[in-house]
Amino acid sequence: MKSNSGFGGWRSVLMLACAASIGLSGCAAVKPAAVPTGEAPASMEKVGDLNRLTLTDKAVERLGLTTAKVTKGSALEVPYGALIYDGAGKTWVYTNPEPRTYIRAAVTVDRIAADNVQLRSGPPAGTDVVTVGAAELFGAEFGTKGH
Repeated sequence: MKSNSGFGGWRSVLMLACAASIGLSGCAAVKPAAVPTGEAPASMEKVGDLNRLTLTDKAVERLGLTTAKVTKGSALEVPYGALIYDGAGKTWVYTNPEPRTYIRAAVTVDRIAADNVQLRSGPPAGTDVVTVGAAELFGAEFGTKGH
């Protein structure tokens, strides 16, 4: 009769432990990145029924925000990238009245032609509107449900 003492029994246990640890290695909990302390990337203050978003220089840089001016030919025009739709289907643009400051403005679309949007109403010609990063501003203003 052969004894189970010695290395034979331990070798089996060791092999099972190794196999189990390989299978569990992908299940390790992931720690979220630490949020640096200091200034928040955006602050918000009420301006009538709307909000004024003020971003840090770093936040503007990270979002890659760009702007263009509202133009006036036969109608007010903005680049298509400036147009934002809210949950109710209402159309908006984000104006940039001061550096790092953004305020949502209601617009009424007349028609969309290629990359240009002709407006029936909106901010006056010469107003800076966000053309890249408007969706991120909308997210900063209203947050993401559940976060």
